[in-house]
Amino acid sequence: MKLSGWWKNRSSAGKVELYTRWSFHFFVVIEIVSIGLAALGSMAGKTSAPVAVSLFLTVCAHSVLVGFLSSRSLDWILGLRERPVRLAVGVTAATATASLGVLSLRAAGLTGEPSVTPTVIVGMTCFTSGTLVLCLRGIRQMRYVAPATAAFVALASLAFGISAGESAGLAVGVLMTSAFLCAACGFSGWLLDTVYELDRAREVQAQLAVAEERLRFGRDLHDVMGRNLAVIALKSELAVQLARRERPEAVEQMIEVQRIARESQKEVRDVVRGYREANLAVELEGARGVLHAAGMDCRVDYEPGRELPAEAQSALGWVVREATTNVLRHGDARSCVIRLTAAPSGTLTLVVENDGAPKAPAGPPGSGLAGLRERLAVLDGTLEAGPVDGGRFRLLAQIPGQAAGPIREPEARA
Repeated sequence: MKLSGWWKNRSSAGKVELYTRWSFHFFVVIEIVSIGLAALGSMAGKTSAPVAVSLFLTVCAHSVLVGFLSSRSLDWILGLRERPVRLAVGVTAATATASLGVLSLRAAGLTGEPSVTPTVIVGMTCFTSGTLVLCLRGIRQMRYVAPATAAFVALASLAFGISAGESAGLAVGVLMTSAFLCAACGFSGWLLDTVYELDRAREVQAQLAVAEERLRFGRDLHDVMGRNLAVIALKSELAVQLARRERPEAVEQMIEVQRIARESQKEVRDVVRGYREANLAVELEGARGVLHAAGMDCRVDYEPGRELPAEAQSALGWVVREATTNVLRHGDARSCVIRLTAAPSGTLTLVVENDGAPKAPAGPPGSGLAGLRERLAVLDGTLEAGPVDGGRFRLLAQIPGQAAGPIREPEARA
C-alpha cells in the first residue's frame, strides 16, 4: 500500500482515531524526555548515580504502563474491549507506590536537587490522572480525579515530614497539571466516541435510504400489479368454468385476460423505467460528494441550466455512476476530473479522468462498460475507456446532436 493511501484510504473516523492514538502514544515520549531525563540529569548535582538511574527507570516503566492503559481505554471507548478496570487499578497502585518511594527518598535526603521530587511526582501523577479519565464515562466521575490525586500527594508529603508550605505547593502543582490533562484526555475520548457515533449514524442513514427506496419500489409494483393479478386470476377461473360448460364466452374472457396481462406488462415497464432513470445533474453532484468523501480532489465542470433530453440524461447519468464506481474500486486515485461539454453542433462529450490507474487491470474485465456502450448505442453514442499519459485513466462518452437545452440542477434536499 502506498504511503498516501495509508492515510487517504481511511475514513474520517479512522483518521481521528489514528491521530488520537498516536497523540497518547506520544505522551510516553514526553514523559520520558521531560521527567525521566530531568531525574537522570540530577546526577550532575548532589543526587547519587544509583538513585538517579532508579528514578529514570521508574519513570520509563510508568510511562509504558500509562501508554498501555490509554490504548486499552481507547479500545473500550470504541467498543472493541471491555473496560480495563484491573489495568487501571494496577497503574494507579504503581503510581501511588512510585510517588511514595520518591517522597521517601526526599525525606531521606537522597534526591539531592530540590526540583527532582516535585518534577517526578507531578509528572507521573498528572499523566496517570489524564489516562484514568479515559476509563470513566460521566463527567461527574471525571471531575474528582484531579482533586483526589492532589489530596493524596498532600497527605503523603505531610506524612513523610515535608513542611506544610512545600506540601501545599506540591499539591497545587499536581492539581493544576492533573486538571489540565484530565480535561484534554476527557475531551479526546468524547470526540473520538462522537465521531464514530456520527459515522455509524451515516451508515444507518444510508441503509435506511436504500430500504426506503426498496419499499417505494415494492409499493409501486404492488399498486400496479395487485389489482391486475387479482382480475386475471378471477377471469381465468371464470374462463375455466365457462370452457367446462362449453360456453363461447370463455374465449372472450381469455382475450380479456390477455389484454390485462399486456397492460400490466406495460405498467411494470413504466415503473422500472422511472426507477432506473438517472438525473445527470444529480449524478454529477453525487459523484463529487462521494469522491470527496473518499479523500479525493474531485472537480466537476458542467454548465448548470442546460436541459437535455431524458434519454441523454439517463444514459450519461449511468456513465457517471459506473465511472465513479470504477474510480473508487480500482487503483489509488487522488484526483479526478469530470467534465461535460456541448459542441456547437450539439454533440455532448462527457470526460471522466483520474490518476492512480493501475498498469494492468486487476481480474477479468467486467460488464459495466459493455452495458454503457449498449445504452449509448441506442442514441448513436460512443464510449472509449483506457489509460492515457501520466498514469491516468480516461473515460470518454459522446452523444451526437443532443445538446438541446439546459441541464436541470438537482432540487434542494431537506
